[in-house]
Amino acid sequence: MALFPRPLAAVILLLFLHLTPATPLSSDPIVSELSALQSQSPTGVIHLTDALLRRILSLPSPRPFHSLVFFDAQQLHSKPELSLPTLKSEFSLVSSSFQSNNPNKQFQLFFFVLEFQESQASFALFGVNSLPHIRLIPPTASDVKTDSIQMDASDYARLAESMAEFIESRTKLSVGPISRPPIISKKQILFIVAVVLIWTPFFIKKLFSGKTFLHDKNIWMAGAIFVYFFSVSGAMFNIIRKMPMFIADRQDPGKLVFFYQGSGMQLGAEGFAIGFLYTIVGLLLAFLTHVLVKARNRNVQRALMVFALFLSFWAVKKVIFLDNWKTGYGIHGYWPSSWQ
Repeated sequence: MALFPRPLAAVILLLFLHLTPATPLSSDPIVSELSALQSQSPTGVIHLTDALLRRILSLPSPRPFHSLVFFDAQQLHSKPELSLPTLKSEFSLVSSSFQSNNPNKQFQLFFFVLEFQESQASFALFGVNSLPHIRLIPPTASDVKTDSIQMDASDYARLAESMAEFIESRTKLSVGPISRPPIISKKQILFIVAVVLIWTPFFIKKLFSGKTFLHDKNIWMAGAIFVYFFSVSGAMFNIIRKMPMFIADRQDPGKLVFFYQGSGMQLGAEGFAIGFLYTIVGLLLAFLTHVLVKARNRNVQRALMVFALFLSFWAVKKVIFLDNWKTGYGIHGYWPSSWQ
């Protein structure tokens, strides 16, 4: 009678251990502490201090996890050119998405925020003297200044999505889809629906009477110009890729960069600049074919025609110059073979 309960208890214990969720195992309690701090944070981002960083770096190499550190400074949040609040929010979004998409691997990558006012020694340890700045500490890193991997400006230009690509390329860990909160809440949606339902009868009445903005040709003309500008300026690319209008110069943080040299990235400002040049040419062509032909004075026609051609030539020349500067590709003209 005494021998039966013991094997039964052993079987129950084995089943319990098998069904219990996996927790990070380590000889050092720092991993368990990081796991607890991660679970306490709504987004999984851990507030890093000098003491905590020293304990992490004291772990024997290779450590059982990667560390991604966002360097922050509250006193610089008021500078719009740095976009620190936006980048910090996107960093937290990557962290929460990684945890929700990888419940079994969330202890292989920890996300940290390091505040300058509290941890100036850690800033000096990494050699960070400008923001924004994000670094990945591999498990084998011994000297964080030389062994850690800095995230380039192009790696967070598209915010959370490009940060996730950087993580996947450097750690071989998949972040998964970015879970963004909805733009408008359910209450706002209900309010908009109620306003539309109330306004619809009045709009239908005016529609049949021909007194709506849809009957104004100037509205359609302005809409056509907007669609043309939207198409040629790369605005859809900026929206899909979440490109910033400009970024801070890494060599001089007080200087803004509106044109990024290189084919791998396009800022919003340079797209709008090119779109503006294209729109000038399009509007001049519309002016020549629809307005100038109605002028009775031939001299006025000739003068405006020459001016429009000169301005169009200048705009196209600027577009070609900027394309060559950005991509390195040149555009050359060729004479027909019969002319040679």
